[in-house]
Amino acid sequence: MGNILSNFGEFIGATIGTFVFMSIAWAILKLLFRIFGWYVIVQERRAHVYTLFGKVIGVIDQPGLHILPSKLGWRAFLVNWLGSCKIVDMRLDQQYLRSQPVNSEEGAPMGIGVWYEMYVSDPTSYLFKNADPRGSLAANVSNSTIRSLSNMPLATMLEDRHNMSQMVRNEVSEKSREWGYHLGSVYIRKVHFRDIDMIKQIENKVVNRLRQVTSAIKQDGANQVSIIASTAERQAAIEFAKAQAIRPQIVGATLQTINQDPEVAQAVFDILEVQRVLDSKANLTLVPPSNPMLKDLLISGK
Repeated sequence: MGNILSNFGEFIGATIGTFVFMSIAWAILKLLFRIFGWYVIVQERRAHVYTLFGKVIGVIDQPGLHILPSKLGWRAFLVNWLGSCKIVDMRLDQQYLRSQPVNSEEGAPMGIGVWYEMYVSDPTSYLFKNADPRGSLAANVSNSTIRSLSNMPLATMLEDRHNMSQMVRNEVSEKSREWGYHLGSVYIRKVHFRDIDMIKQIENKVVNRLRQVTSAIKQDGANQVSIIASTAERQAAIEFAKAQAIRPQIVGATLQTINQDPEVAQAVFDILEVQRVLDSKANLTLVPPSNPMLKDLLISGK
């Protein structure tokens, strides 16, 4: 049993040692193959530009594993020693130019914010035709914006941004291709006034106009309320006048109907008399009718 465990341990140790040795050997072998120019791995949206003795001998812009001798021939074994390999990023990029100075047709100083996309379409031109293609493209977009959007009507400049974006893009695109850059979407994101005094004047005018409109609305509301109130008062006065006019007629007709029966008329007048006495809040002394002496005493006491 001890021999079996010992042999199994030796087997495991030999396996691990072999795996580690093969991994290191494979890594060294890949490094040697890459140094001597047998293969290259190109990442997605990257381009490898190979130069030898000051000349471009090949460009690989397709992602994946590539065998260099099949692409560059015998020069693949020399390019890593006597030449160079430049890696160009071809991914989509974007930039925003703030407050490009333009003047409207009316002479108002305006600022234009331009956002645009670009990517490298020709790695060789990008590397060798312009020392700073990104900066040159930004300057070209800025100049095109100023040149194509100046002297436009202010209303158009504030409203029609789509056509302005197309104007800038159509003017820049052809020039950018010469530097290996392809200009994508261009969009005018912001249009604003650059003069602080003009901005304050516009703000004051807007505030004053809002105050005028608010005052006009309040005055109109007050006028409407006055018209409604006066109309209601006039109609109420008319109705009260009609009521005052027909009141004697109604009272007279009612009294005439009551006087047709003397007993009813007497009862009504007695009730009215009692009601008037009660409403006067005077002190009352009730004297029984069977004792007239008490009444004389009360009168003499007062």
